Amino acid sequence: MSRIGRKPIKLPEGVNVETKNNEIMVKGPKGQLNVNVPQGITTSIEDGNIRVGRENNLKRTKAFHGLVRSLLLNSVTGVTEGFSKTLEIVGTGYKAELNGNDKLKLTLGFSHTVDFNLPQGITAKVEDRGTLLTLEGINKQVVGETAANIRKIRKPDAYKGKGVRYRGEELRLKPGKAGAKK
Repeated sequence: MSRIGRKPIKLPEGVNVETKNNEIMVKGPKGQLNVNVPQGITTSIEDGNIRVGRENNLKRTKAFHGLVRSLLLNSVTGVTEGFSKTLEIVGTGYKAELNGNDKLKLTLGFSHTVDFNLPQGITAKVEDRGTLLTLEGINKQVVGETAANIRKIRKPDAYKGKGVRYRGEELRLKPGKAGAKK
């Protein structure tokens, strides 16, 4: 059995779980998320816990056992607490501005500003004079993908470290030219 897959998921108060065909709907105070359950995986709700099992020991079924449990746990966490990613914008003149609720205007050293449309369900906060960008939402995958797409616009430079990076990301900077006169 999968070590992760056999752990029960405790349902906090205010979270409702409904099962329809091969889909589980998780509703909570922050919103609603749906998780598709592949064939061969069973779910049951008992005593305020969700248990994930499998019908057979096929390789494909074993592969999905822990995955479905992780997706359900992320859904329960998302509708109760939510997820967030923080990006740091490093560089002279580099900054982010929020235009409305769903549009970011990024100044990242190009000859033009970059407009980035936020996906539905993602909110952004710009702090510290435009150099700190926090993305929040209930879907962990969408929050991470949005942060990765923003980082992809201007990855950190290998020599000076200028660009967009995750908060707390360790960078290995290359040394510059060492060909100075002696």
